[in-house]
Amino acid sequence: MKKTKVLLLFSGGLDSLLSALILKKKGVSVIPFCFSSYFFDCKKSLEMIKQTGLKLRVVDISKDHLKMIKSPKYGRGVGMNPCVDCHLMMLKKSKQIMKKYGYDFIATGEVLGQRPFSQSNQALDLIERKAGLRGLILRPLSDKLLKETKFGSEDFYGISGKGRKEQLKLAKEFKIKNIPMPGGGCILTDSNFSFKLKELFDRKKNFDGNDIQILKLGRVFFKDTFFIVVARNQKECKELIKYRKRGDIVLEPSNFSGPTVLIRKTKKSSQDEMINFASEYIIKFSKDVPTEPVIAILPFL
Repeated sequence: MKKTKVLLLFSGGLDSLLSALILKKKGVSVIPFCFSSYFFDCKKSLEMIKQTGLKLRVVDISKDHLKMIKSPKYGRGVGMNPCVDCHLMMLKKSKQIMKKYGYDFIATGEVLGQRPFSQSNQALDLIERKAGLRGLILRPLSDKLLKETKFGSEDFYGISGKGRKEQLKLAKEFKIKNIPMPGGGCILTDSNFSFKLKELFDRKKNFDGNDIQILKLGRVFFKDTFFIVVARNQKECKELIKYRKRGDIVLEPSNFSGPTVLIRKTKKSSQDEMINFASEYIIKFSKDVPTEPVIAILPFL
């Protein structure tokens, strides 16, 4: 395998970190890739890759990923996370990259049975078949338990299930000092964000990436024809202004200290109703509000 070039999907978790080191130890040329979108980024991956001595490639799939999120073919997990569709998309993108740059196969840090919805034998087989990658996906940590690949090796592992005992043992053998905490970085698995996203789905069918960005900021409150985002700190106040679109209304307290609020319509709305509703929340989340509070509408620049 020493002349083999592998495209490794690198999430920054312990499993992908171990997979990189396992393949590197075998003399394989490992090229790690991380996909980013509105719902997950590569910050963790960029930090963890330092322990491998490899250079991470980052690919932004935000627009295509959002389109898939709106109508996943294989359903969702406990939140708004369509994990099967998501993994399938990443593998299809990886296949394009593999063909373009002449890589021999694709590797992932997936562990059989770790996630019942997307990492069962049936799900892994479905994803591999639909991506047109039969025999070309290597999962070093569970290889012995899966169908044979064109690049399988008896030196790979047979790990399965949700536990991390075997992975932690391997981490010690590879002398990994900074062990990533368990848990994915995808905000679609977060119950609070999933609730907000579902509300947006129901009220605004043509939402875009900008809508997603402001949903991740502050406290979000929905009305029938609009929603507001109330900043929780100074950083979020600046971020809300940064993501403001034409048609949005941004309010700030003038004679007291309090949060910035962004108002965004989902349907035709009364401006007075929007401003009154948002003003109430500015006062609710402010301290030392004067008897006659003054709230300003920021001009659109």
